[in-house]
Amino acid sequence: MTDMDGWVAFAGAGPGDDGLLTMRAVRLLGAAGLVVAEPEVAGRVRDLIAGDTRVVEPADPAGTVRTLLQAARDGRLAVRLYPGDPLLNGAAAEVEACAKAKVRFEIVPGVPAATAVPAYAGIPLTSEGAGELRVIHASEASQVCYTAGTLVVLGAETAPQDLGKMLIAAGWPDVTPFAITWDGTTTDQQTVVTTLGRIGLDLKAAGVTVATTRGGAVAVVGDAAAAQGRFSWYETKPLFGWRVLVPRTREQASVVSERLREYGAVPEEVPTIAVEPPRTPQQMERAVKGLVTGRYQWVAFTSVNAVRAVREKLEEYGLDARAFAGVKVAAVGEQTAASLLDFGIRPDLTPDGQQSAEGLADAWPPFDDLLDPINRVLLPRADIATETLVARLTDLGWEAEDVTAYRTVRAAPPPAPIREAIKGGGFDAVLFTSSSTVRNLVGIAGKPHAVTVIGVIGPQTAKTAAEFGLRVDVTAPRASVTALVDALAEFGAAQRDAAAAAGEPLRRPSERRRGARRRLR
Repeated sequence: MTDMDGWVAFAGAGPGDDGLLTMRAVRLLGAAGLVVAEPEVAGRVRDLIAGDTRVVEPADPAGTVRTLLQAARDGRLAVRLYPGDPLLNGAAAEVEACAKAKVRFEIVPGVPAATAVPAYAGIPLTSEGAGELRVIHASEASQVCYTAGTLVVLGAETAPQDLGKMLIAAGWPDVTPFAITWDGTTTDQQTVVTTLGRIGLDLKAAGVTVATTRGGAVAVVGDAAAAQGRFSWYETKPLFGWRVLVPRTREQASVVSERLREYGAVPEEVPTIAVEPPRTPQQMERAVKGLVTGRYQWVAFTSVNAVRAVREKLEEYGLDARAFAGVKVAAVGEQTAASLLDFGIRPDLTPDGQQSAEGLADAWPPFDDLLDPINRVLLPRADIATETLVARLTDLGWEAEDVTAYRTVRAAPPPAPIREAIKGGGFDAVLFTSSSTVRNLVGIAGKPHAVTVIGVIGPQTAKTAAEFGLRVDVTAPRASVTALVDALAEFGAAQRDAAAAAGEPLRRPSERRRGARRRLR
C-alpha cells in the first residue's frame, strides 16, 4: 500500500458546535474526495468541505460500506463523519468492514456529548472526593443503583419525568440534584436544574414539555448538577440565542457575524448592498497610472470596498503594495485600516475620534507648500459618496481627485421567510452600519417589527432610521462595526441583569411579541 492509495477516515464531528471539531478532522474534510454524513452533521461543516467534494447521506449499513470502499479503491480519501465520537456512535461495524477488505483506515476521535454538553452547561462531572462517573442510556435507568458519584444519562429527551421515577425506584433519593440540557453546545441550548422528585414541576415552570422539545438531551444526576448555576458560562452570554440580522454586503458581514457569535448570538447575513465595478473604468485606470507616476501626495480610503477596488485594479496590472511607495495613506476607520494592512500598507492617518468621512476630514492636516511637494489627494470612493471630505480638503488647500472606484446598488430581496421574520418580529436585533443599509433593507424587505432591537453605527445612521419610523435602541460609541456589536452585547447584558434583579425569566426581544410563547427550540 502506498501513500497514493485511497483510504477511509472515520471522524467525529462533536455534539453540535462546529468549533469542537479536532484539527485533524478539519484537515481531512478539506482534503476529502467523498464525505458520508447525515444531512444535519454535513450541514454544520459544509464550509470546511471543498466545493467539488461529493457529499452523500449514509444508506443502509452495507450500502454505506460499499460507497466508502469504492471511493478508497478509486484512489480517493473518503471521510465518514459521525456526530459526537465515531466509536460511540456505531462506527465499529464499518471500521471492521474496512479492516476485512484490507483498505487503509483511520479513526479520528470526536468530542462526545457525554462530556461536552455538561461542560457547556457548566457542570463539573467529577470533583475531589467524588470521582466516580458513570454514563448510561436512559433506557437503562431502572437498573442503576444509587451512588455518591455522578451519573450522565444520554437520550434523556424522551420522558424526563419517567427517568426520574425510574431512578427513584432504583434507590436514588428524590432530592438528588438533576440537570437536563437540550440541544447542547448549540445556540439553542437550554438547561433546567431541578431534583429527581420535581422534574415535572420544574420543567413545566420553565415552559418545557415533551411536545415542545427538539434535539437530543443529556442529563446529569448527582451533586455535580447543583453547580450549574455557579459555573454556567455559555447560556449566560449576553446575546445567547439572539437572532441578529446583519444587513451589509456579504464580504463585510463576516466580521460582524464572527463577533456576534462570540457573544452567543445567531447572525443572519442578508446582503442589502451589492458592490459592482464603475460603469466606465477609465477614471480608475488614470488613477492607477497617476499613483505609479507620483501624481498624488495622499490616497484617502473611506471604506473597505475602496481598498478592495484599488487593490484589484493594481493586481490587474501586475502591481502590488509597492505602488504606494512615497505616497501617504489615510484610512477612515479600523476596518478600513485592517484591510490596508492585509494588503501590506500601514496607514499614515486614521481619525482618533469619529470614524467617518467627517472624522477623517477633521483630522486632515492643511496643505503646506514647504513640506508637501504635491497638493493632490486621490479619493477612490463609491458613486454615492458625500462631498463632505472633498469640501474640507479644498478648504485646507488640497486638490482632491474624487474617483468612482465602485458602485453600490440595492441587492435582491431576501427569501420570503426572512422577509416575514423581519416584519413579524422573528429577529431579536438588526444592526445598521450605514444609512444606505437602512434604506435598502426597508426597500427590499420592509420595516423591522417594533419588538426588534435596532442598533446603529452612528448619529447619521440613527437619523436615517428615525426617518423610517424606527426606534433606535443602541448606538455605537464610535463608528466601528466591532464597537456596534459590543454595544449590543452591553444592551443584552443589561436586560439580563434587569430580569434577574426583578426575579423574572429572561426573554429575548422576539419572545415578547403578542402571542409568542417561550418554548424549547
